[in-house]
Amino acid sequence: MTERLRLVPAGTVMNALQRLVRDSAHGVAKRVAFEASGADVRLDGHVLDAVQPALVQLVRNAVAHGIEPEDERRRAGKPPEGRVTLEISRHGHRVLIRCRDDGRGVDLEAVRRALQRKGALPPNADALGSVDLMGLLLKGGLTTSGVVSELSGRGIGLDVVREVAERLGGEVAVRTFQGLGTTVELRVPVSLASLEVLVIEAGGMRAAVPIDAVRGTRRVAVQDVARAPAGDAIEHEDRLVALVPLAASLAPNGVEHRGRALGKDARAFSVVLLTAGNAAAALKVDRILGSETIMLRPLPALAPAAKMVSGVHLDAEGDPRLVLDPAALVNLASRPAADEGVPARIARPILVIDDSLTTRMLEQSILESAGYEVALATSGEEALDMARRKAYGLFLVDIEMPGMDGFAFVERSRADPLLRDVPCVLVTSRDSAQDRDRGESVGACGYIVKSEFDQVDFLDRIAKLVRQ
Repeated sequence: MTERLRLVPAGTVMNALQRLVRDSAHGVAKRVAFEASGADVRLDGHVLDAVQPALVQLVRNAVAHGIEPEDERRRAGKPPEGRVTLEISRHGHRVLIRCRDDGRGVDLEAVRRALQRKGALPPNADALGSVDLMGLLLKGGLTTSGVVSELSGRGIGLDVVREVAERLGGEVAVRTFQGLGTTVELRVPVSLASLEVLVIEAGGMRAAVPIDAVRGTRRVAVQDVARAPAGDAIEHEDRLVALVPLAASLAPNGVEHRGRALGKDARAFSVVLLTAGNAAAALKVDRILGSETIMLRPLPALAPAAKMVSGVHLDAEGDPRLVLDPAALVNLASRPAADEGVPARIARPILVIDDSLTTRMLEQSILESAGYEVALATSGEEALDMARRKAYGLFLVDIEMPGMDGFAFVERSRADPLLRDVPCVLVTSRDSAQDRDRGESVGACGYIVKSEFDQVDFLDRIAKLVRQ
């Protein structure tokens, strides 16, 4: 009970932030809408107190310096009302705070000039992309009045966020696109968090998984288990979903996680269907014990644990129980079985190009768990710059990106003598025949629709392309 009293809903700061946006917008004669999500996420009061100054600075700068005046927005073809969005979400023992605006974006040339005046630019400054520049800006701590004026005040806001991240042991990332807006993401650990979980048992061990990642439970007959190329799978909603035996995954001696045998005497077993992003997995368990609200605690710093363990909680008897990370379990399902062999690390890495952080991290996790080296780019322009400085074995490209879209990237890479032999695969949410035909016409050698994403098929395609 005492621990629960320490938790505060994130919504307690959102009303104040909404008033701040309204008052700030009125002060600079702008129309700005504020949207917030995650008000019901409950966090330690000291964590919320620590991040609140950063949130105040971020939304204030977004209104005062990110969002353009109405006439400027109209000339740019934007709605006259700007938008500032704050999202707070919990991911295991960490909390993600994302603040976005749809304004003009950070003036990267002004950032470059300011860093140059401070002597913080590396020798290859001309080749730096937006991600590199924003990373330098974060490290630079540009807070003098002249710099703040030139950079539209972003320096102060980023300093505050950086200091909060350092104090709490977290990290901060900034993405900006000229004319489209800026996104700041802050990830910090939490000492306690209230979490709704499904309690399960496998191999004599009890564990919990966050209930917001659970898409259902069911009984599966042994004869309904399908043999997929990378291991056992079951059919769910007209697709094969990889089966992960939880008992083997939790085994301390490294028992193969994609075991083939289901037991001679077993006629049926229980599964928990999990999702993480666009991927899914079926968790094979012995018993499903029900749902409850727990207090998630981070693991002690010196306690080694598998990546699938995001923390612990104390049960009614005071015994510690594992809390599992759904994303790690889904990634585990994407790994090939031991007897299938894991592809050897290829000489050239795979470059994932997508403006969505979630998609980049998902593809990176799946590919790295399969033995590939992965590099990331947030835009077509950044990817071209990276590809001209380093050799890659494959490009995985999103279509819908600010600036250069995926079609343009493929077309330009096919026209470049240095890049034309590197296979390009489009990974997109667009599924029209016209888009597929256009992808083929510009030179893409593959087209993957995100809504139909299948990890086994995805890795099979990648393996064939990198062996060419």
